[in-house]
Amino acid sequence: MSRLPTLFDRLRLPVIASPMFIVSTPKLVIAQCKAGIVGSMPALNARPASQLDEWLAEITESLDAYNQAHPDCPAAPFAINQIVHRSNQRLEHDMALCVKYKVPIIITSLGAQPEINQAAHQYGGIVLHDVINDTYARKAIAKGADGLIAVASGAGGHAGTKHPFALVEEIRAWFDGPLALSGAISTGNGILAAQAIGADFAYIGSAFIATEEAQASAAYKLAIVEGSSDDIVYTNFFTGVHGNYLKPSIIAAGFDPDHLPVSDPAQMNFGEDRAAKAWKDIWGCGQGIGPVGRIQPAADYIAQLHREYTQARRRLAL
Repeated sequence: MSRLPTLFDRLRLPVIASPMFIVSTPKLVIAQCKAGIVGSMPALNARPASQLDEWLAEITESLDAYNQAHPDCPAAPFAINQIVHRSNQRLEHDMALCVKYKVPIIITSLGAQPEINQAAHQYGGIVLHDVINDTYARKAIAKGADGLIAVASGAGGHAGTKHPFALVEEIRAWFDGPLALSGAISTGNGILAAQAIGADFAYIGSAFIATEEAQASAAYKLAIVEGSSDDIVYTNFFTGVHGNYLKPSIIAAGFDPDHLPVSDPAQMNFGEDRAAKAWKDIWGCGQGIGPVGRIQPAADYIAQLHREYTQARRRLAL
């Protein structure tokens, strides 16, 4: 049994919504939390940087009002993703705002800094760090992270190549804290499967692109609904870090998805302008979009996940 902080007691489904660049905004985060899962967004989605203050105020005030109106069924906590990479010149500014609003969960990516963990711990927050292998997992915990997000093969955005069975087993051999699994999960069956192999939570992103609250173009949402795992391309060409992207968006941008050059990882840049340009035109997406059959409100999709998860548990008599 994992050691889970009490804030996770408010979840009605063991799911953390992954923070998606450009796509995740307060509207989606609030809907996810009200429906009973951890909602999240990248700090860098707020542009200009001053907008993050407004957005954090909106999220905290909306969820506080909801909790006052629903004391017996409070909203799930929310999370803010911080890109901990030297090219992110906003990190200090954005983390200061997270401290100001006492963001319950900080999700760190592309680097682990003890200072970020300490800042969150000072006000009682927790830090989950996403990792693609066991070596990075050990480093993150050694530097003070409270939990891990195992980003396995098939995940959207900057995904790893490890099979989820292998990655979770290696981490669970030594770590008994909070662990989420990311990688092609979009159904209640997938949530239960993640738990069955040792994770506490499923980490779901791409399916939420096809929700009404997602800040994605109509074409992007339609591509999610119509796409399958065959439409996903794994490359480091666009940011210098390997990730999964939708083939139709690569073609529309004028590239041949079957013959993309290999980028130099040393040149990767997650500065605000570069990242926005890359992810606006090239659509990040994981392999789990096959079951996504329609565009719907986030609450309806989460209710669907809950039904599927409950049915899966009953089928296995759990």
